[in-house]
Amino acid sequence: MADKITTRAENYSERYNDIVKVADLAENSDVRWCMVIKPYGYAIRENIRDVLDKMFKNTGHVNAYFPLFIPKSFFSKEASHVEWFAKECAIVTHYRLKNSPDSKWVIVDPEAKLEEELIVRPTSETIIRNSYKNRIHSYRDLPLLINQWANVVRWEMRTRMFLRTTEFLRQEWHTAHATEKEADDEARKMLDVYDDFVTNFMAISSVLGVKPEHEKFAGAVQTYTFEPMMQDGKALQAGTSHHLGQNFAKAFDVKFTNEKNELEYVYATSRGVSTRLIWWLIMAHSDDKGLVLPPALAPLHVVVVPIYKTEEELKQIKEYIQTLIERFDTTKLDFKGKYFKASINLRWKIDEDTNRSPGWKFNEYEAKGVPIRITVGLRDLEAWMVEVFKRESGEKSSVKLEEVDLHIDNYLYKEQNNLLRKNQAFREANTFVVDTYEDFKEKVEKWFVLAHRDGTLETADKIKEETSATIRCIPFDQPDEAGKCILTGKPSKKRVLFARSY
Repeated sequence: MADKITTRAENYSERYNDIVKVADLAENSDVRWCMVIKPYGYAIRENIRDVLDKMFKNTGHVNAYFPLFIPKSFFSKEASHVEWFAKECAIVTHYRLKNSPDSKWVIVDPEAKLEEELIVRPTSETIIRNSYKNRIHSYRDLPLLINQWANVVRWEMRTRMFLRTTEFLRQEWHTAHATEKEADDEARKMLDVYDDFVTNFMAISSVLGVKPEHEKFAGAVQTYTFEPMMQDGKALQAGTSHHLGQNFAKAFDVKFTNEKNELEYVYATSRGVSTRLIWWLIMAHSDDKGLVLPPALAPLHVVVVPIYKTEEELKQIKEYIQTLIERFDTTKLDFKGKYFKASINLRWKIDEDTNRSPGWKFNEYEAKGVPIRITVGLRDLEAWMVEVFKRESGEKSSVKLEEVDLHIDNYLYKEQNNLLRKNQAFREANTFVVDTYEDFKEKVEKWFVLAHRDGTLETADKIKEETSATIRCIPFDQPDEAGKCILTGKPSKKRVLFARSY
């Protein structure tokens, strides 16, 4: 493979771009600020979606779909919501084109102006809440647990594939409840579902917590988040879960008759994750050779590379491994989370491409993060052996043909666990507790920091201005602890998590 991956030491950010390219995950589109997700990248997306979708359904949620276009008047009904998204909205003003008088250009037909302009979906709270008022009448209609798989448009000026593009794919929950407690319990529970998926399927350890007041989602009463650490020590807001209270219900007049036959507004939640999870996978597990994928989400678990010169030699090799291939077809891998046990068929292929050398193929599948590569040549036939290469550990060994299954099974589970263990150990080793601003500035330049703050927006803004660090969350597992704000010296009852972020 001709493309070289920039090492982490040389340029961590550029290494990411190289990995996306050499692993054949995506490419920039001719539509500015958008991307083309290529088949291998989309296969990772499908695996993420399939597992999450089953987890959602196991917790009582059902899928639906809502319009891509949202009347502009809907946004004005919730003031903080429009303020949050105003700068990112794409707007449809006309519905038809026509040829110019000289037929050299296509122009907007001025007679085809929409009576009301339409916003291209940046998020779906408004359109979904409006539809809920037609579905919810009584407490018997609640809870309403709806999930949507959709594309979203946010007009980003500084883009990076998978992390931040103008159009991206996402999942978003929108639920309605009879009481405030039910809504808050739902928001917390589904954050736990996210964490279950991230931990047991993505093999990534996160810090869970609540966003400070000034970082809440627009229109939310409370925003819960999970924050992982990337290999360069920065944070990523990979997903959030919002308790919306009655704000959107009041904006769209979504009421129900409660058990006392009284009319009141519903309580709501929303949350979502996107193709940003693929960016996260790359940044959390990759090395200087390319992707390292957790087997639970890998598009391929095993690739077989036959070494041959003639068609007759290839025929002999394929006959030799026929029993192995038959076993591959019946092998299942079980990856278990709290909310879903995934029984996955072993995903494998034989690479018979005669246009690429074995060495090129080795590099390609290493860059793509395929967990196991099996190499078979004529010499292996004589000894009833094959060569097995394991991506995460880098081990290469000769294995008896009849023992290959055991090596694959054991290694894939071991790799999944190793990736999680290493990721968690890395985050814990690079999370520091500090009590002075000088120590804070030194540590937060590269790592996570737990520190006291006085709770004011002014202090948060000042720290961000001087260090580029933000409050990622108030961790759930942080105990009450009397202290002083690192900047102002004012009293504080709990440490919060600071970090630089993407």
